[in-house]
Amino acid sequence: MHRWSRLFIPTLREAPADAEVASHKFLIRAGYIRQLAAGLYSFLFLGQRSMLKITNIVREEMDRIGQEFHLPALHPREVWEASGRWQAMGDNMFRLKDRGGRDLCLGMTAEEVMTEIARKELRSYKQLPQIWYQIQQKFRDEPRPKSGLLRVRQFTMKDSYSFDLDASGLDVSYRKHYDTYCRIFDRCGLKYVAVEAHSGAMGGSQSHEFMVSTDAGEDLVVSCANCAYAANLEKATSKLGPVEDLSPSGNGEPELAHTPEQKTIDDVARFLGVSPKNTVKTLAYMMTESADPKTGELRSRPLVVLMRGDHMLNEAKLSGAIGGKEYRPMQDEEIRELFHSPAGYLGPLNVEWAKNEADSTQPFLLVEEALRGRRNLIAGANKEEYHVKNLTPGETFHPTAWADLRTVVEGEGCPRCGLPLKISKAVEIGHIFKLGYKYSESMGACVLDEYGKEVTPIMGSYGIGIERILTACIEQNHDQDGFWLPASIAPFAVILSPLSTSDDLLNGAVEMASRLERAGFEVLLDDRDERPGVKFKDADLIGVPYRITVGSKKFAEGKVEVLVRASKRKEDVAISAVVEHMKKLAQS
Repeated sequence: MHRWSRLFIPTLREAPADAEVASHKFLIRAGYIRQLAAGLYSFLFLGQRSMLKITNIVREEMDRIGQEFHLPALHPREVWEASGRWQAMGDNMFRLKDRGGRDLCLGMTAEEVMTEIARKELRSYKQLPQIWYQIQQKFRDEPRPKSGLLRVRQFTMKDSYSFDLDASGLDVSYRKHYDTYCRIFDRCGLKYVAVEAHSGAMGGSQSHEFMVSTDAGEDLVVSCANCAYAANLEKATSKLGPVEDLSPSGNGEPELAHTPEQKTIDDVARFLGVSPKNTVKTLAYMMTESADPKTGELRSRPLVVLMRGDHMLNEAKLSGAIGGKEYRPMQDEEIRELFHSPAGYLGPLNVEWAKNEADSTQPFLLVEEALRGRRNLIAGANKEEYHVKNLTPGETFHPTAWADLRTVVEGEGCPRCGLPLKISKAVEIGHIFKLGYKYSESMGACVLDEYGKEVTPIMGSYGIGIERILTACIEQNHDQDGFWLPASIAPFAVILSPLSTSDDLLNGAVEMASRLERAGFEVLLDDRDERPGVKFKDADLIGVPYRITVGSKKFAEGKVEVLVRASKRKEDVAISAVVEHMKKLAQS
C-alpha cells in the first residue's frame, strides 16, 4: 500500500495567479503537475499515475484493432518535404539543425514517418489492411500557451494510421477507430459527443472530433438537442429562414445607386433602406496556384468570394472549397488592377471570371450557397461611391463555383430537423480523419493488387490527446473544494483517512487497506500526523473518488464512514462489510 507520509504530494491551498480554468488550478493545487516553462509541465507522482492509467486504457483498446510502434520524435526535413508540409506547418513546427547543418524538426504528428515505413515495406495487397499506432511525445511551438495542459508545447498523443486497398476498406478502419474511441472515452468516464469536423492541415475527405463540453474549451460546437446533430463550428451547416427578395427597380437591369461615404454593409443597407440580407459582401483574395513548370515559382490568381451581407465567412470552409490552397487578402494595388475601384465598393460586374474550376487563366469567383436563387441583390459597383441594384447570380453575373462558406449562428435552423441550433464551448479530446491519398501519393507508397498492377493505399489518421482526457475529466468533475476522477483513471481508488495516529486506529486502517488491496482496490493511506480538517481538505482536492474515514468513536463501534466524492454522500459501514460495500460502489 502507499502511505502518504512517504510520498511527494505537494498540495497547495491557493492556485497560481495565472491559472484561469479549473483543470489548471486543481492540477497545480493537487500536486499533479508543476510548470517548467511556458507550455512545458512536469508530471509529479499523482499526475503520472493518472497519465499511466489513461495510457493503459488507450493501449488496451488500440491493441484490439492495431499494432503498437514507437517512432522517433526527431524527423528529417526530407520526409516532410515529400508530403509538402515542411513549409505548410509554418511557425508551429519546432525546427533545428544537426552539427552537419541538416534540417530536422520535432514531430507534431507522424503521417510522414508512418508513410515512409509503408512505402519501403508494403509490397502486396495481401499485406493490407494495416493499422499502426504509437503513444509518443509531440511538439508544437504554441505562440500563446495557456489553460494549463490544454494549450502546451509538448504533449502526449496516441496517433494511429490505417492503410487500406480501397475506400470501402478505409470505411472499415475508420469505423473501427470510431468505436474504439467511444470505448476509450467511456472507460475514462467522460461525457462526450462525436461531431463532424474540418480536416484542416491534415487534409482528407471526412473527419470527426470527439468533444467534451466545458467553458474552458476553445472549440465551438454547434448542436441540436432534438435530433442529436452536432458539428464543429468550422464544419457546421444550418437551415436558413426564407428571405423576401427586393422588387426590381427601374427596368430590372443593373442600376447604379449613389452611396457617398457608405462603405460597410450596414451603412449601405441603412442608406438605401434595405435589409443587409438583400446585399452582397465582396471579399477579395489572392490564391496560390501550382508552381510554374519552367521557373518553379508559385503562381497566384485572384479569388473573389461573395457572401450574403449579414453572413460571416468561415475560413475553414473556404480552405476546403479551394482544396487547401493558401490565400491572402488582396493588396490595394491588386484590388485596383482587378476591379478598377478602391476597396469598399467592390462587386462582381465588369470582370471576366473563370467559367469553371478547371479554368485557371481567369479570376475565380466563389459564391456562397445562401445567394443561390436570390434576385435583385445590391453589391458594390466597382465605382467609387456607387453600388449597383438588381443583381441576380447566374443572370447578371456567373459564378465560377458555389460553396457553403458561411459561419453558422446560434438560433438558425438545424439542417436535419429545422429546430434552433445551440453553440457551446468544448475541448477536443480526439480527432479521426479519412486522409485519402494525400500522403501515400505524394510520398510514392504503392502495392501490387491481385492482378499485379500498382495501386496506392488509401490512408486514415487518428489522434487522442492523453493529457486532454485528464483535463477534460477534471473540467467535468469539480467543485470549489477540488475534483474527482473515476477509479479507472484516478491515481488511487480509495483514500483511507485515520483521524489520529494512535496504534489501534492506524493498525486498523492498515489492515483495512490490505483487505481492500487484495480485493483489487488501489489505496492511499493518509497516515500523516495532521488535523482531520487538513486530511479532509486534501482528500477532497486530489481526485480520489472514495474516502474512508476511520474515527475513534465509530471504529470502537465497528464502523467507518464512506464518502463518495462526486456527491459527498456519507454512509456508515460495518468494518467487516467495507470490501463488499466498495465493490458495490465501484459497480454502480
